[in-house]
Amino acid sequence: MKIIDVTAAVIERDGKILIARRAAAKHLGGKWEFPGGKLEPGETPEACLVRELEEEFGVKTEIGKFIAENIFDYGTRTIRLLGYEVKYISGDFKLNDHDEIAWITRNEFKNYDFAPADLPIVAAIKAPTTSKAAGAAVA
Repeated sequence: MKIIDVTAAVIERDGKILIARRAAAKHLGGKWEFPGGKLEPGETPEACLVRELEEEFGVKTEIGKFIAENIFDYGTRTIRLLGYEVKYISGDFKLNDHDEIAWITRNEFKNYDFAPADLPIVAAIKAPTTSKAAGAAVA
């Protein structure tokens, strides 16, 4: 089975992280995820995120460092999810592919039903907050 490369944006603003709920009619409808999308042929993950965030939400962003990757088999498709830190630059968030967005703290992830492929990214971004020394190194 071919692996589909998909990107995920971890956008943090004012101490909260953006998550989006997939529209009910879509694959994994109702699940929460980090926004992003499929890479097009010849596209870098960074370029994909800039394009997808513009298309899905109408916002301008700047892509930061790579966070984590996860290969997940959904049965009907296998994806390689690539998570990146993303800086919000401008624009008003509009819902085109999702039915809701939320800005949550790292302690609130447990309250949301995430798509399985996104769970390792959740774990990776929660990890730096486990000690003040780790948090200080990231800042």
